[in-house]
Formats: sequence, C-alpha cells, structure tokens
Amino acid sequence: MVEKQLVRLPEVRRIVALSRSEIYRQIRLERFPSPIPLGERAVAWDLDEIQLWVRTRIAARDDVGCTPARSNPPRSSVRRRS
Repeated sequence: MVEKQLVRLPEVRRIVALSRSEIYRQIRLERFPSPIPLGERAVAWDLDEIQLWVRTRIAARDDVGCTPARSNPPRSSVRRRS
C-alpha cells in the first residue's frame, strides 16, 4: 500500500506558486483541492492531489495550443528602412 504524504501550506505555495489568499480563493471556487484538517488549527494537503492539480493546469495549457511568448519578433517581420 502506498502511503499518502501530506504537505503544509508553505510547501503547497512553493509547489503551485500561488499566494495564500489565491489558494483559499481557488478552494472557495472549487478549483483547488481542499485541505485536510489535522487538528483545531492545522490543515495539510494531499501531495498527490496537489501534483494532479499542477498536471491538470499544464495539460489545459497544452490543449489550447499555448506556446511561450517570444521576446523578439521573427526577423522576417522586421521592416527595414530604405
């Protein structure tokens, strides 16, 4: 049996690169995994659920055909003065 790993908020923030308030906003909108209560004032997240959320975000990006932005326009589109 594979053991579940729980991660606390600082680690979740590091993994997903979102602020605390944005994570809780996404939870409220049911777009992010809910935390698991550990005690009266402590919660953690299932690491597998967080990693699945990240993979889903990447897949959604790839499905719409997003490509990284180019910092410079292609040379063929640059007009030269005569």
